[in-house]
Amino acid sequence: MSPTSPANPGRPTRRLTTAQALVAFLARQYTERDGRRQRLISATWGIFGHGNVAGIGQALMEAGGGRSGGGNGGAGNGAAHRMPYLQGRNEQAMVHAAVGYARQSGRLSAHAVTTSIGPGATNLVTGAALATINRLPVLLLPGDTFATRPADPVLQQLEVEYAGDVSVNDCLRPVSRYFDRITRPEALIPAALQAMRVLADPAGTGAVTLALPQDVQAEAYDWPEEFFAERDWHVRRPAPDTHEREAAVRAVRSARRPLIVAGGGIRHSAAEETLAAFTAATRIPVASTQAGKGALRHDHPADVGGIGHTGTATADELARTADLVIGIGTRFSDFTTASGTLFANPAVRFLHLNITGFDAHKLAALPLVADARAGLEALTAALAGRGYRVDPAYETEYTGAKEAWEERVAASFATPDPTARPTQTQVLGILDALVTEDDILINAAGSLPGDLHKLWRTRSRDQYHVEYGYSCMGYEIPAAIGVLLAAEGRTPPRPVWALVGDGTYLMNPTEIVTAVQENLPLKLVVLQNHGYASIGGLSESVGAERFGTAYRHRDADGGFTGPPLPVDLAANAASLGMRVLRATTVDDLRTALSEARDAGGPTCVYVETETPDTVSGPPPAQAWWDVPVAETASRPAAVKAREEYDRQVAARRRHL
Repeated sequence: MSPTSPANPGRPTRRLTTAQALVAFLARQYTERDGRRQRLISATWGIFGHGNVAGIGQALMEAGGGRSGGGNGGAGNGAAHRMPYLQGRNEQAMVHAAVGYARQSGRLSAHAVTTSIGPGATNLVTGAALATINRLPVLLLPGDTFATRPADPVLQQLEVEYAGDVSVNDCLRPVSRYFDRITRPEALIPAALQAMRVLADPAGTGAVTLALPQDVQAEAYDWPEEFFAERDWHVRRPAPDTHEREAAVRAVRSARRPLIVAGGGIRHSAAEETLAAFTAATRIPVASTQAGKGALRHDHPADVGGIGHTGTATADELARTADLVIGIGTRFSDFTTASGTLFANPAVRFLHLNITGFDAHKLAALPLVADARAGLEALTAALAGRGYRVDPAYETEYTGAKEAWEERVAASFATPDPTARPTQTQVLGILDALVTEDDILINAAGSLPGDLHKLWRTRSRDQYHVEYGYSCMGYEIPAAIGVLLAAEGRTPPRPVWALVGDGTYLMNPTEIVTAVQENLPLKLVVLQNHGYASIGGLSESVGAERFGTAYRHRDADGGFTGPPLPVDLAANAASLGMRVLRATTVDDLRTALSEARDAGGPTCVYVETETPDTVSGPPPAQAWWDVPVAETASRPAAVKAREEYDRQVAARRRHL
């Protein structure tokens, strides 16, 4: 350490490389909300190459290295300021793991991800898009080409004829909430502070990228000691504007058939109890998006289940007749609105409680820009003295409809023949009978999100973890690792289930090795149905006749209608180090899932599923989703599908 520096006269400094300074800075950043303080960046995932091994890699080694924070701390780091390192196998998967961790941590704590230059950096793009779309914080630290350009081009450099300052890392700009390239050591100071601001901002969080040229990473600089002081980033809970609150109260009081659409913002705000208090006072029913499912327990009287294309009949019928839709912490995606066809009441109006003005103004809504908990508290208090409650007949209507839907769920979950091969919904039913409120289910893509949204009985605020903002195949296994890391410390540990089909498994099984390395008790359920079941069904509905969606040998005509491929995913999972339990019948599956739940290490349950019939299968879609169908076609299936498409499109409306 030098007492002063020409660049910082009269101020104590510490001489470190840029990478060392960044790691030391990150280890001293904290978030605070409601009196609770935690590390903002609690660990760093990394895969090393020539673009980061001598910079960030060396700095992480000095900063504590192992997951438990072992080592001497290096660079002046005490035990409390070590930076745990987590070893990934795929760059995209590392981001997914970090996102899973951030969601389970309530967006109050996050992970960093470091990669080399070139393909390591561009592999971050999918994970970054997922994080930003879902409003979940992750810090990306990709290596970059030389800032000093000693040789041009260098290995893996993208040459752009019209711009010398562009690298492949610029692919991360549109999917990042903040992006900076650190071309000089001293430029890190403002960039790092901006990065933390965005990560801790509940209205603006997402992927944050600091691109790090490999020469700058290793360059030393005299850093002001103030840069390494512990810093708290307060996560604010903005209250609603008085005018907006009063307009919202008037809208609620005038509503006869109001419906709440609960989104992920309720979970991020930890507003579940506040929502329950609001519904207890008003008796307004609550439907949920994929991100909002669990805002109320499945057995809460006001919970009417998922809404939209993958929603329940109860919620969707209420949506069609609602005169006021109260969105809380939701983006109102096309799955939620049934592509603009769901909210059919000519008199329907919208009220949006959201922490971002961008979302609060969607669908020409009355905006209530505020934190979800603060906004609900304000609404509850304002309505308390004005005697609002829905008509008892409306309450009787939706509770009765909910009971009827539960009978449909029970029929889908029923297993009348214990020796038969289970259907996918029966797999969910067996799991439903096994779990408690401690269990966490993770899914992202395929046909499972639809079945789960309609059928799963959520028992706790964080049990249902379905990533459907980006619906990214391959998210589940690494995200489960992130959730396990966030839930560490519980005795016994919380059971964490990653549910995947064979198509999703083949996309990204690499982090099984990480789960084995860390001995994390991941419970992986692989459902083998020999293809893309979800897209196969969609393909059939839009006249594409399931083309290219089956995992089968080619037939004599060149199609894919031959026997199933002899792929053994159970053997693959075992080869990566997992204990594998194979199930062929309903009884086998019940035993295997129970055994996996009690297992202390990573365990896979592998089951081939049966195609369900119309009784035992999941209920069909209760609302439309817009997937354009070929306007001209020679095959009858596509012609018929286009006729149905034109009929559905005619029902779409713009809410103005």
